[in-house]
Amino acid sequence: MGLRLSAVVTTLDNAATLDACLASLRFCDEIVLLDSGSTDATLDIATRHGARIAMQPFAGYGPQKQAAIDLAGGEWILLLDADESLTDDGRATILRELAAPRADGYRLPRREWLFWRWPHPATRPNWQLRLFRKAGGRMNSVPVHAAPVVEGTVIDLDAPFRHYGEPRLADRVDKVNRYSSGLLEHKRGKPVRFIGLRLLVYPSLVFLKLYVAKRYFLNGWAGYFAARTQSFYAFLKYAKVLEAKRSAGQARGPHA
Repeated sequence: MGLRLSAVVTTLDNAATLDACLASLRFCDEIVLLDSGSTDATLDIATRHGARIAMQPFAGYGPQKQAAIDLAGGEWILLLDADESLTDDGRATILRELAAPRADGYRLPRREWLFWRWPHPATRPNWQLRLFRKAGGRMNSVPVHAAPVVEGTVIDLDAPFRHYGEPRLADRVDKVNRYSSGLLEHKRGKPVRFIGLRLLVYPSLVFLKLYVAKRYFLNGWAGYFAARTQSFYAFLKYAKVLEAKRSAGQARGPHA
């Protein structure tokens, strides 16, 4: 009988969070870990948890995860980042569901670490597709925020997992700066309609969505910081596109 459930993790110098991640995945039939050149204790931690380790230079977020998925032998894939871990309730829910699956893919609720605290229980989580049949799922080509695409039925499954985000504001700002630059390369040369309007409106909408609709206001200043930095990310995405368009126009000269 073949493997039922493969946990898949990609790593690069994730020793600080990997132990909790892999400990939460020990119930899986196998843990596949694809590393892209860690120099800290990442590989030692993976070995201690019995992970099947492979090495590959970083090929981009989506391609790297897809390469790890391709190595897995299970019928089902549980995809986590190295700074995430499944809760006890999440593990029990997944095992019950896979005993009689109702779908081909499942969105799981992710609880975000907000600088110095976990969110209030009434804060609405982010639902992400992380559990799916290997035969019908592949990573998409979106840079930075690559995600699985599944053929067939996808439903929500209340199997929570935690994301240990950046503990310092400076680290979060550095991350959104890097990610927005990565998205700029994806959008370069592609038409982006109403860029000025998006730049003016979208950051405020992102803030309101998080702070009010997802109830980040319940988390004090930590919730405000998280909503504000995410709205800054939205600003950077469109500001960098507009900057690139203006710079390209100047490079062509006034008579181009």
